[in-house]
Amino acid sequence: MGQIVQFKHRHKEFELKLTAEGALELYLDNCLRKRREAGPEPQYVWTNVELEWEEHHYIEARFWPSNGLLKVTVNGTPLLERQLRS
Repeated sequence: MGQIVQFKHRHKEFELKLTAEGALELYLDNCLRKRREAGPEPQYVWTNVELEWEEHHYIEARFWPSNGLLKVTVNGTPLLERQLRS
């Protein structure tokens, strides 16, 4: 069974999906931006989004399957940290 973590950054809606197969997917406004298959830790997905004119935000998510830790940053600043169930 997969897991979904939703979060917002400014006016944008993001979603991280951990699939039943162990892949990590990052969605922006319901559009898949990056997918990383299960593999070496941490699994890492990212996207660059322009929120205002020439204002770029780099959204990164890292997931460690061995302990269930998920960390999301925006331009290197922590936005979300969550423990996912195994």
